Amino acid sequence: MRIRPRRFAVLAVALLTASAALPAAAANGQERQHSPSHPSAGGLSAVIRYTEYGIPHILAKNYADLGFGTGWAQAADQVCTLADGFVTVRGERSRFFGPDAEPDGSLSSAAENLSSDLYFRGVRATGTVEKLLAEPAPRGPSRDSKDLMRGWAAGYNAWLAQHRITDPACRGASWVRPVTSVDVAARTFALAVLGGQGRAVDGITAARPPATPAARTAVGTPDARSAARAARELFDTADMGSNAVAFSGATTANGRGLLLGNPHYPWQGGRRFWQSQQTIPGELNVAGGALLGSPTVSIGHNARVAWSHTVATGVTLNLHQLTLDPADPTTYLVDGQPERMTRRTVTVEARGGPPVTRTQWWTRYGPVVTSLGAGLPLPWTSTTAYALNDPNAENLRAPDTALGFGRARGTADVLTTLRRTQGLPWINTVAADSGGHSLFTQSQVLPRITDELAQRCSTALGKALYPSSGIAVLDGSRGDCALGSDSDAVQPGIFGPAKMPVLKDAPYAENSNDSAWLANTDRPLTGYERVFGSIGSPLSTRARGAKADVAAMAAKGKLTVRDLQAQQFADRATSGDLIADDTARACAALPGGTATGSDGKAVDVGEACGVLKAWDHSMKTGSRGALLFDRFWRRLMVAVAPAQLWKVPFSAADPVHTPNTLNSEAPGVATALADAVGELRAAGIALDATLGAHQVVVRGDRRIPVPGGTESLGVWNKVEPVWDAAAGGYTEVTTGSSYIQAVGWDGGRCPVARTLLTYSQSSNPNSPHFSDQTRLFSEGKWVTSRFCEKDILSSPGLRVIRVGEHR
Repeated sequence: MRIRPRRFAVLAVALLTASAALPAAAANGQERQHSPSHPSAGGLSAVIRYTEYGIPHILAKNYADLGFGTGWAQAADQVCTLADGFVTVRGERSRFFGPDAEPDGSLSSAAENLSSDLYFRGVRATGTVEKLLAEPAPRGPSRDSKDLMRGWAAGYNAWLAQHRITDPACRGASWVRPVTSVDVAARTFALAVLGGQGRAVDGITAARPPATPAARTAVGTPDARSAARAARELFDTADMGSNAVAFSGATTANGRGLLLGNPHYPWQGGRRFWQSQQTIPGELNVAGGALLGSPTVSIGHNARVAWSHTVATGVTLNLHQLTLDPADPTTYLVDGQPERMTRRTVTVEARGGPPVTRTQWWTRYGPVVTSLGAGLPLPWTSTTAYALNDPNAENLRAPDTALGFGRARGTADVLTTLRRTQGLPWINTVAADSGGHSLFTQSQVLPRITDELAQRCSTALGKALYPSSGIAVLDGSRGDCALGSDSDAVQPGIFGPAKMPVLKDAPYAENSNDSAWLANTDRPLTGYERVFGSIGSPLSTRARGAKADVAAMAAKGKLTVRDLQAQQFADRATSGDLIADDTARACAALPGGTATGSDGKAVDVGEACGVLKAWDHSMKTGSRGALLFDRFWRRLMVAVAPAQLWKVPFSAADPVHTPNTLNSEAPGVATALADAVGELRAAGIALDATLGAHQVVVRGDRRIPVPGGTESLGVWNKVEPVWDAAAGGYTEVTTGSSYIQAVGWDGGRCPVARTLLTYSQSSNPNSPHFSDQTRLFSEGKWVTSRFCEKDILSSPGLRVIRVGEHR
């Protein structure tokens, strides 16, 4: 149903009148009184007002109704992606898609549907999520959060019951079915353990006790050097990262804060963001991006404060090395006393075959695991096994953290919320407010691994892994190696808020997935435990560029939202600044203008010298030479070891500007250039072609140019494109800039906010909002946020609907 703007007044007055009895939000975020479970005669309901680009502004009387409107609106845009995720958390992928197919990786690292199902069916069989829902707040979710989840499920189901699916990805599919509030909570659980149990699904579900004497006597300790390298790679954030910066009033034009959030998340699948505004008059008014399936805003702003998140360096898991009873490899010893492992037998239905039954093995520390990825095997022998501890398997508090942010009046309330809920599993928080305050904090749920504990209790493998990667491997046979508790922690075995790195009211606070150490280069943070991240270690190229950019912005001062917008689309390639000119000179010095490729053939690279010299060091769509440098840089990273690449090595005294100066004589530099030139010519791509002609996404029959560049190029506006030379270059993006927001204040009642959802609201190719914001992203344009009532009601083509359980 469509309601004209002038008719909305009657509808809004009715809703607002019904909401008048709701108490105002309390600053301390304590729970509020609640209206009945079904506040409207026909069941749950909400008003949804759509503005440009399909952004819904959801108006409700209470949290259950708000969840209802949110579930409805998400289903309207993303029903197939959401339904696919619910198949995952129910452990039914093998039933519908076959056991050998590969999941999209949104909700775990499982390589095949069968291992995904075995894990999630195990979660269901043990009632893990139900037990967490039953925990009283603050250790468990609040009543408000549970009402949101219940309402979200009802809204999703109501949309399914009242609409035909037009998305070809799931039109007519039997696996699109109604959901329960437990399904919604299970999705939240899956995201919480993504960095722990979710990272080890294959190793958990494949764990088997050794069956033969030969297997029982196999060597049980992985090679320390290769294990350390694999552990570092395991926590590489290349597939998901972010930038965020908060500027304090000391740097801005009007003394108020500014925030630029630029999370880098997948462009397809169940970890996409979805944009909305959620309003309960007098109680909550928040706008921003929510991860699909979430009933709360994940990254966003309200009238007074804005926040964003970045993937943190904290290691969200640890291992316990078990000493086994030689007579029974399913019994382990603690202080000399035997403890039997717990068997979890799980059965999964499989398409085209009989049900599959497997047993998982659990200990007091967590599940037995036989690998953390292919590069880090953890063999189970007659004497040794490894158990994985993931404290986020007891954390269903992220929705309450998000609600606390939505109610916050400033960065102090953001910090109070983090300390009260401790709900964020693997992310940092960066925030700014209208009072001119800035905040960075690495307040995440981490196993309570102190450096002292690691020193005292690490096994031989742990001594190799912990210093280099932060993964602790503790002696599980000793009771005195238990993680212990902090008095201010919400749950046992994690760090309390007092141990979290925090930076308040610095001129700028910035993070680009580096450690907390240099959130501000003039005010380094130190003194935290290794499990939080490193201190004094080299920064990524992206982090180096980001620190240099924001420090220069802060030094310039008088900043506005426009400066944040310019930073987002500056598209400066830090690696280009570091080596492009040196490469051009080295190229020009090659005898005869030729270099030898990796195949041993001579390549004429003379033209490339001039292209690199003329390149503007940006990854803008109109930049000539950007594509050539990109392909060269990728090959260079493989051909030349970091220690050989630079003449000036890294120095902790100057981490932003070191290492530097290309070692152009290093073996592999000329070869990488020859290979890049040969590759582009073979694909019929001119060396000086514009980036936008060959870095695109295809939406329908339209090729949309994409700005930005890959992680190692050091571009703030990160994208990870997929190379397909036969199709003309990069033809899709797997991950990168997603829900972007630039927020400030001008003293009025409404925040000054610009937003952009790079891949658009809907994944349905039949939706008008399938690629509309993607075209904006291509052109470096933004959406002006409609946060206040006057702005919502003045939206051209405003569409207002009232949605309910019964029509």
